[in-house]
Amino acid sequence: MTARRAESDDNGNTMAAIRSVLLMWACGMLLAACVTTTTGGFNTEPSDERAVRDFVQLAIGYFDAGDMAAARRNINNALAINSRSSDAYNVLAMVLQREGDRELAGQTFVRALELDSRNSRARNNYAAFLFDSGEYERAYQQLEMVANDTTYEGRALAFENLGLAALRTERPERAEYAFERALQLNGNAFRASLEMAQIRFDRGEFAEAMNYYNRFVTSSQFYNVAQTPRSLLLGIQLERRFDNQEGAARYALQLESLYRDSLQYQQYLNLNR
Repeated sequence: MTARRAESDDNGNTMAAIRSVLLMWACGMLLAACVTTTTGGFNTEPSDERAVRDFVQLAIGYFDAGDMAAARRNINNALAINSRSSDAYNVLAMVLQREGDRELAGQTFVRALELDSRNSRARNNYAAFLFDSGEYERAYQQLEMVANDTTYEGRALAFENLGLAALRTERPERAEYAFERALQLNGNAFRASLEMAQIRFDRGEFAEAMNYYNRFVTSSQFYNVAQTPRSLLLGIQLERRFDNQEGAARYALQLESLYRDSLQYQQYLNLNR
């Protein structure tokens, strides 16, 4: 299991950001804003803050497209305007992590949070970095702070990630609470639905497990997310519990055709012996 990032939510703003930067170029300045005089007697001047935001959005777009060099150029442009931009350091840390410079990436995430301790997006991404590094306790501590930020737009994802970290740090009750909170905030939180289905199945609460599993299937189809070997095995086990051999066979066929080399397929074979 891996914790998920929040940063890619801003793709839709990339074209607007590009247009904004092109407008600045048209005014003959790359790092300074254009001045427009209006008939009402006011001068409207895009602020440095807006320019930094635009460059950061461009960097995110290039990051998501896999162009790290272009992402770096735009991060540098943002930092040339404001060398204390927490958002710019957040994206830089993601770039460094993608490029394999993990130690420097961790330091850069810390720098982003030193500059703005309220930057929950950077904190969530830092927690994901810690989780991927196997530092589950530190990830849990960071995610608790993110989840408690009621103004953070990615709070459902933070609770989902908190639940995953709670499982890794042997806090089953906290994990269940976190997954339920994630589903309260986003009924289509498919990972939380799957984890709740597994928790209830392991506890022997098969009807509730099936309800959560059906929510997972619906949500994963909504987001066009493929089933995993683990989710397919759970589906087989649940369908068999309710004597639905057709449903079990359907999941088994997917498991065999897509994940024949997986541990879960071997476990499925053992179920049939």
